[in-house]
This record gives sequence, C-alpha cells and structure tokens, in this order.
Amino acid sequence: MRQAKTIFAACMLTAITSVAMAQQALTGTITTVDRINGTIGIQQTQSGTVGASAGGATEQFRVQGSLLDKFHAGDKVTYSVSGTGETKAISTIEKQ
Repeated sequence: MRQAKTIFAACMLTAITSVAMAQQALTGTITTVDRINGTIGIQQTQSGTVGASAGGATEQFRVQGSLLDKFHAGDKVTYSVSGTGETKAISTIEKQ
C-alpha cells in the first residue's frame, strides 16, 4: 500500500511539473507568418553555454487572426504555448 501511494505521488508531481512547464515563457524568432492558415513559425532561442548549437527547429503554432497582423518574420518574441502534440497554439505573445 505504501509503495502504491509513493508511485501515485510521483505521477502527480510529474503531471503538475509538465503543466507548469507548458505555461513557461519562451523566447524565439518568428520565421514565417501564414495569415491564410492562421499559423506562425517560431524558432526557439537556445539557452545554455556560449558556443552551443545555433538554434532549434522551427515549430508551427496556431494563432488567432488579429494577432497575426502585429508580427512579421524576423521579430524576436516572448511567448507561451497551450495544447500538446499537433494542436499547439500561442496563448500569449509579445515583441521583445
């Protein structure tokens, strides 16, 4: 019984941590803005030591239409993402 409680507690802690990380503010550079499909491509800024790899892959996110008019390719932004898998969407986004 004690082992089952420990495993359950560990699972709950993992779930809470993953939700908190999903709302973490991220930084990146906009690479594409697709106003027709309502998506935006962002290359996340790598954190770490100097000399680390130049950057990660560009990810596509769904964005509400009115937000797309404010941003252009090359803009550096701070953003947060909601959703998982293929249905990721920008929940907040601001120019730096």
